[in-house]
Amino acid sequence: MEAQKKSQLFLYLAWVISMIAALGSLYFSEIRGFVPCELCWYQRIFMYPLVFVLGIGAFYQDHTVKRIALPMAVIGWCISIYHYLLQMVPGFAEIKPCANGVPCNAKYIDWFGFVTIPFLALTAFTLIIVLLLLMRIKR
Repeated sequence: MEAQKKSQLFLYLAWVISMIAALGSLYFSEIRGFVPCELCWYQRIFMYPLVFVLGIGAFYQDHTVKRIALPMAVIGWCISIYHYLLQMVPGFAEIKPCANGVPCNAKYIDWFGFVTIPFLALTAFTLIIVLLLLMRIKR
């Protein structure tokens, strides 16, 4: 498979992952009724535009969207890892609880003892970053 076709496949897969992540977050909040915490909202701020940016890039076969999508995914990844550490590492979270809304260290889901909503976002951002790094931009 030539490099250009691989890059197109990687871009398409990154778009599919961003769509699954966005729809998953909407499922948890709108169908399951989980109220997002402040850090969840920040992660959404960086994931939701990726659906459109990567989708448009995949549709027009424009691999230069990597320059826009990669920084967004890295910032979202940083927020996700911080949020996951707040939930999983004792003493990492602030001592005082959140005054408004849901505390960021609350776990709505806890599958297998380590899979939480921030972990799902972290996984999605990681996969998107890896796929974008594997892409080649035609010079």
